[in-house]
Amino acid sequence: MATAGAIARSPTFKSLIWRIVFLHIVAVAVVAIFLPLVLFWLLNSEVDQLHREAMRAQAEVLAERIAVQPDGTLTFNLPDSLRGLYSDAYGRYQYDIRDADGRLLFSSHRRPGTPAPPLSETISGAGVSRTIGGKTVRIRVAEDLAHRDVIIDDIISNFFRRVGWITIPILLVLLATDIIIFRRAVAPLWKASEEASNIGPSRTDIRLPTEQIPREIMPLVTAVNQALDRLDDGFRVQRQFTADAAHQLRTPLAILRTRIDTLGDGAVSQALHADIESMSRIVAQLLEIAELDTLVIDPGETADLRAVCAEVIAAIAPFALSQHKDIALKGTEAPVMIHGNAVMLQRAIFNLAENAIKFTAKDTSVDVEVGDDGSVRVRDCGPGVAEEERELIFQRFWRADRQRTDGAGLGLSIVRAVADDHAATIAVENLPGGGAEFTLRFRLAEKLASPPSSLVGQGGFAKS
Repeated sequence: MATAGAIARSPTFKSLIWRIVFLHIVAVAVVAIFLPLVLFWLLNSEVDQLHREAMRAQAEVLAERIAVQPDGTLTFNLPDSLRGLYSDAYGRYQYDIRDADGRLLFSSHRRPGTPAPPLSETISGAGVSRTIGGKTVRIRVAEDLAHRDVIIDDIISNFFRRVGWITIPILLVLLATDIIIFRRAVAPLWKASEEASNIGPSRTDIRLPTEQIPREIMPLVTAVNQALDRLDDGFRVQRQFTADAAHQLRTPLAILRTRIDTLGDGAVSQALHADIESMSRIVAQLLEIAELDTLVIDPGETADLRAVCAEVIAAIAPFALSQHKDIALKGTEAPVMIHGNAVMLQRAIFNLAENAIKFTAKDTSVDVEVGDDGSVRVRDCGPGVAEEERELIFQRFWRADRQRTDGAGLGLSIVRAVADDHAATIAVENLPGGGAEFTLRFRLAEKLASPPSSLVGQGGFAKS
């Protein structure tokens, strides 16, 4: 029981295939032991059967040599061709011919009228009964097994060495064939697992394939697909709610902005305008999140990363100047073609640049550097990011300083979502001279014959 429990807890035997293979190996081992024994028993039985038939055939031949004389006595005329076969010198075959009362009439090894000696355990034979001249006689022929046929003895003695062990490689070939069959049988399950690995918040439309799924597994696959349907409906309702709420908030914010303009107190009006701008930005980011959740990237879609960054710099520069800060585009001058959606890339880089502007010190510059390897580096002169916070900052609504009112912690979560959708990587490091550096790395696309059309005006990231 302890061994069985250890096998059940072993990581290897968590695999269905390995469980089947292990049990099959046990079955093969059992068959490898018992199959030669069964074959050996069958061989012995067949040899004994052939021996009895051969003895019976010899008895019938001897019966043909018995004749009835005119006086009613029986004679037995054994030809010279058979006399040596039953001679004492040869010592292998014997025969006895008796009447109906069991009296010995003719024998190859003793005289008639003498008592029958006890049968030896090495003597085996067969007999027939015949009626000759109205008299019943019984002819029995026996073979001394101590002098058995050499060929038969060799077959039996060498059976395990030459025949029995053949079963082991045959069973091993059968095992290898079964493993291939098992792998082909579970191939649809592996395909379903690969499809399931692609399911995520942005790809809730994927369903597990049902083609070639075994009948026993079909209920599980169907139940998972139904659960995904319900999950997709839940995400759709959530996204719709976020988008509807953001749209509905725009109207009261616009009304508040208009009414604030009518206030006489300039200081109060300016403070309220700042709050309205912050609330408007949060609403805009909520809309971005709702829209990003619905966008699906075409695998063949490409974008010029440098052109995207240039448009982002042009759009966000007024915001940086209003904060007494600067933003500059650096790096390669040539187009950098990557796999990706231009609109999503613009929003990610815009939020990354906006976050850097918020945290960089006044009268400093934020650098956006585009590399020809498909990377974008955004550097600021702020306080940097603590090691323990470098994963937390990408969570929605997370803020290190809860006292700040210039954001809701959504910008970097949008950056992470876009990076995940593009199979890109994002890294955060602190600069030696102070400040933080955010690095996005995208997959380079194959060079195109002609550059894509301008993306100006397609970003939709202007500040509210």
